Amino acid sequence: MADEKAPLISSTSKYASISSSGSDVSVEKGEIVTVSDEYSHLLPHEAAILREQVTVKPNAVGFFNLYRYATWWDLLQLFFAVLCAIVEGCGRPLMTVVFGSVTETFTRYSSQRQLGFYNGTAFEFYDTASSYDMYNNTTNTYDFEYITPDEFQRTVNYQVLYLVYIGIADIIVSFFAVYIFIDRGQVLSGRIKERYLAATLRQNIGYFDKLGSGEITVRIAADTLLIQEGMSEKVTYCIGQTTMFIAAFVVGFARAYKLTFMMLSIAVFILGTFCVVLNLMSTYYAKSLEGSSAGGAVAEETLSSIRNVQAFGIQERLASRYDIFLAVSEKWSLKAGVALGITTGLMWLGVYSNDALGFWQGGRFIRSGEISVGDVVSTLMALILSTYALSNMIPHFRSITTAIGASRKIFATIDRESSIDSSSNEGIKLEKVKGDIELKNVRFIYPSRPNVTVLDNYSLHIPAGKTVALVGASGSGKSTIIGLLERFYHPLAGDVLLDGVDVKNLNIRWLRQQIALVSQEPSLFSCSIYENIAHGLIGTKHEFASEIEKRKLVTEACEQANAMSFINTFPEGLDTNVGERGFLMSGGQKQRIAIARGIVSNPKILLLDEATSALDTKSEGVVQEALDRASKNRTTIVIAHRLSTIKDADNIVVMRKGVIVEQGTHDELIAKNGDYFQLVEAQRIEKQKEKMAKAQGDYEDDENEDMDDLEMTKTMHLTRTRTAKSVSSVVLANKPVKEEVRADDYSLWTCLQFLYMLSEEDKSINFAGVMGSLFTGISYDLMGLFFGKCVQAYGVPPSEYDYMTEQIAIYAGLFFMLAVVQMIVTAFSWSCFALSTQRLVRRIRLKTFRNMVRQDISFFDMDENTTGSLTSMLSQDAQFVEGFGGATFGQVMNSIMIISTAVVFSLIVAWNLAIVCIVCIPIVMGAGFWRFYVLSVFQNTSKKSNEAAGSYACEAASAIRTIASLTREDDVMENYHEIIEKQGLKSKRASRQSAFWYGVAQSVQFFILALAFWYGSTFIRRNEYSLFQFYVTYSTVIVGAESAGIMFAFSPDMGKAKSATANIKKMLGTNPEIDVWDESGKTPENVQGDIEFENVHFRYSTRPQVPVLRGLNLKIKKGQYVALVGASGCGKSTTIGLIEHFYRPLSGRILLDGEDIMDFNINRYREQIALVQQEPTLYSGSIRDNIELGTARKVSDEEIYNVCRQANIHDFIMSLPDGYNTLCGSKGSLLSGGQKQRIAIARALIRQPKVLLLDEATSALDSESEKIVQAALDAAAKGRTTIAVAHRLSSIQNADVIFVFEAGQVAEQGTHQELLDKKGKYYDLVQLQALEGA
Repeated sequence: MADEKAPLISSTSKYASISSSGSDVSVEKGEIVTVSDEYSHLLPHEAAILREQVTVKPNAVGFFNLYRYATWWDLLQLFFAVLCAIVEGCGRPLMTVVFGSVTETFTRYSSQRQLGFYNGTAFEFYDTASSYDMYNNTTNTYDFEYITPDEFQRTVNYQVLYLVYIGIADIIVSFFAVYIFIDRGQVLSGRIKERYLAATLRQNIGYFDKLGSGEITVRIAADTLLIQEGMSEKVTYCIGQTTMFIAAFVVGFARAYKLTFMMLSIAVFILGTFCVVLNLMSTYYAKSLEGSSAGGAVAEETLSSIRNVQAFGIQERLASRYDIFLAVSEKWSLKAGVALGITTGLMWLGVYSNDALGFWQGGRFIRSGEISVGDVVSTLMALILSTYALSNMIPHFRSITTAIGASRKIFATIDRESSIDSSSNEGIKLEKVKGDIELKNVRFIYPSRPNVTVLDNYSLHIPAGKTVALVGASGSGKSTIIGLLERFYHPLAGDVLLDGVDVKNLNIRWLRQQIALVSQEPSLFSCSIYENIAHGLIGTKHEFASEIEKRKLVTEACEQANAMSFINTFPEGLDTNVGERGFLMSGGQKQRIAIARGIVSNPKILLLDEATSALDTKSEGVVQEALDRASKNRTTIVIAHRLSTIKDADNIVVMRKGVIVEQGTHDELIAKNGDYFQLVEAQRIEKQKEKMAKAQGDYEDDENEDMDDLEMTKTMHLTRTRTAKSVSSVVLANKPVKEEVRADDYSLWTCLQFLYMLSEEDKSINFAGVMGSLFTGISYDLMGLFFGKCVQAYGVPPSEYDYMTEQIAIYAGLFFMLAVVQMIVTAFSWSCFALSTQRLVRRIRLKTFRNMVRQDISFFDMDENTTGSLTSMLSQDAQFVEGFGGATFGQVMNSIMIISTAVVFSLIVAWNLAIVCIVCIPIVMGAGFWRFYVLSVFQNTSKKSNEAAGSYACEAASAIRTIASLTREDDVMENYHEIIEKQGLKSKRASRQSAFWYGVAQSVQFFILALAFWYGSTFIRRNEYSLFQFYVTYSTVIVGAESAGIMFAFSPDMGKAKSATANIKKMLGTNPEIDVWDESGKTPENVQGDIEFENVHFRYSTRPQVPVLRGLNLKIKKGQYVALVGASGCGKSTTIGLIEHFYRPLSGRILLDGEDIMDFNINRYREQIALVQQEPTLYSGSIRDNIELGTARKVSDEEIYNVCRQANIHDFIMSLPDGYNTLCGSKGSLLSGGQKQRIAIARALIRQPKVLLLDEATSALDSESEKIVQAALDAAAKGRTTIAVAHRLSSIQNADVIFVFEAGQVAEQGTHQELLDKKGKYYDLVQLQALEGA
């Protein structure tokens, strides 16, 4: 059988169909690879039409592209922030000038003490002649001038005041620089999110045929946050460090240009290495993001179908698929981490090599008298500062390169010109629409299925105001015609005309506003019933009408669609929230709301694609009558498998394989005795030959159970009169309240302990990294020791220059040795941290995902646990945990070790001075930690906003066809803009506090340095400490304090990490009531299939005020075929959910073979049951993969073939080029509805269940296929208990027992004939569905 959506792409990868921008993707040798070009066999112009609908051209993205949406006001603020960052960057190089001046003062004062002493009034030489000669020979450029102790102190006091002034200025400029960049980063990234979603919504539908909504969610939830990081405060740090690098060289050239030129060679080497590795890192992170995005699509696909996942017990198998893509992400992130470690090691090589070269050559210049000690020390400190600047820049540059990598696909989508752009204002808008539709010689191929021609030279005329029905087998091209009318796709040839005008020439938005579409699987949005229906008024004259007028129109539409009967039972009526994707409504309720949305606008053209398939017979009769009325005087196209709904059509078009077989009225086609006659015969309700099939199990949250208003009112009244409280109410009142743990309650220490526990298996790797960090801490002490010795050597008189040269040579050599060792150790240490962190991130994602799919269904019923928010947690929170690892953890461990060893070493060398310096360290750390705390609180607040934005975007992407049909794009963007705006406003205060404490943490170092010089000068003045002791203490403690400041520059990363860790800990600590990990409980043995409900009461936890089952009693004997029928919301779906043990009843028992199902092990119990849902769920991968998901045991090809033959799908699969290896696409998007349903049936049959649950298992099938599948289901039902939920009564007339539900109880039961004889409720349902004129 030809199929309009037959998947024909081959792939060697088992799980290759995760979508990615127009190409199928797979994992090959640890990389995401794409499959193309599929269009080479077509004519060039046809290939071009198809290719433009799916192709996304990659574009080069640079740093400045991140700010592409900045206004002039944004740019002005950013310019001011850049200036502030530049000024901040100049602060430390200026500090080196002061440092050099103070050092020169210290060395001169120290050296004169070797020549004599101050007697209170004058300086006396120990040996007057020789000492004087020392300072008046030809090798000195100045005469000896002694400094009195008081002058020495005054000079130092004057010099250190400059450090105080620089510190005050640094607080101010740091605040403005950081705050503006954080604030504008938030605003601009919000605009990128909006542009990306807007660009996504305007894409043609062919673009989405290969793109999973999960990937869109990951891009909005995770990638845009990476962009925000890369364009916010990280830029400030990089500008400041770059300025510091340049300013340091300016100072160097000004003080000692020859020495600076020599040391420049090292800086050039470091800079060159830095550029090369930066490019590599950008490539690695881009590849890592590809893996995580593809994994996100798997996660979204799994979580959105959680009921099917739990019913088949496939949690671990889908988790394994998810882990495949996590491995890809881990591999490339690890490579980037190793590259970062090597670069950091090279930075340390540069830092200590600078010391070696500077002191060595500086001694030579001092000896020749070209420069002074102050010049050498200022130059040396400035150039060391330049290498520090590069070193500190690396982690922040990493965020920028990651942002650039993350932005590529986002900007590619934003820049993509949609071949059918719904936002375009171009095109004709007809003054008056008659509704005359004509398709002329249309040739059509789906862009995602280029090997199958769906329509070839197809022609059809639909006169204005007439109703035309399209019938035929699945895949015959019926839905394609609707897609062409809505301009979802381009035809390859021919014309689609509306009132004689080609739809290609009409304005797209205007065209879609003339059409109302009600589809088989209706998409509702997470808002109230009223708002959902009011979306149908977009583009009409009532769009901006008053609230009163709108409510009147909505109410009328609801009454026409027979929806008010269940809406009035809700406490909030029309204002009741339908939940994410309408999950709080039953299938019939969703469809009636969608019908109301379709007819509320009184459209010119009405498209009904199986609009009543999910309705019970009673509702269908009322709604069909409403649709018949709505069809009057307007053009209506109906696609139907249930032929009773289209018998009054003006023209019925019978299609097969994209060709019109016959057409005419119902009576004309019956008289022809052709294809249509055969279809009618297959559906005749009184035809005794036709055997039953099965039934089903509706899961959707029936919290809003639709009951007959009068009966429900009476029941509730009687209950209150007799007992005051129902059984359910009493049980709920006595049920212990579960204490909820909030993520905010976890302390930083608790989060760190939790991460340590998760990293237990990597402790040897982390230990190796910590040992490397310990050496880094010791290296600072060694550096201080060498630095002190060199400065002491510089302080000798000219007569001892030989000694100075000898000492400098020794310690310069030791400096270089330290440089080489430090390079190796740092590269090793950071690589260890990168390895352990990436393994941790992968482990967290997998554990979190496994724990999510472990939760019971009530967890997913909660508003906060939408698919979008859970997918965001997987992609976002796990990534943020990296803020406690990798580069950040490496820097933190280095800082901790540096401070620890500095404290010990300085106390040994000069304890008096050390104590004062050490007391200052908590001040630096306190300022940094407070900023960290403020950010942590901010992250908790913004996370909820980000989740809300991510969830909203995910919902929009998942329902793209509905949004396009309703022209809701602008409405969606207005709501999304509000979410982003609220998020920005909430973050401003936290941003200000964060920036202020950053400024304090940075500037306090200047104050501490001033204190150290002032306090140290008092000891030197009194001759209590030597230069060596002072500089060793200064170099270790003060540099240690600076290191602490650097550590807290990572506060944003750590703040996000703490918040993310708390969320993950909460998720992993959430234990479900019905736990699939619980191995306790009995294993059902020799299961017969007897099922019994004993006085079962039930209410959904999310709506405890609405009773669903009210003392349900029913018995099903082994091997029986039982049908559950009744109005939508009467409890049928809930019954199926309770049999599957998705929920526990509030009271009463559910028995299998006489034993309470709560006593069984949940997994062993569910192995006895198979489920086929009304809306079949397939997963990415091949057809074979999807069928194999039905059972955990190894199955043979022959077994797969047999179940597919039973489901009438084998021949179709074998006709495909890749057979059973054909890809299904994300959520089975590459198959038609009927094909998906038959594969789902095959998946259930291969399970060999003792109990079979059928939820409208044949509702998506055409009559021809239904007849065959129904016979197969009849055969499959033999020997096992079968429970069917059915609206199409022809499929259950041969059931052994039919239970008619009403108000959560069984109203009547019996066989089909027995119930007809009673002439009760079932009789009424049958009469409503009987075909006329058969």
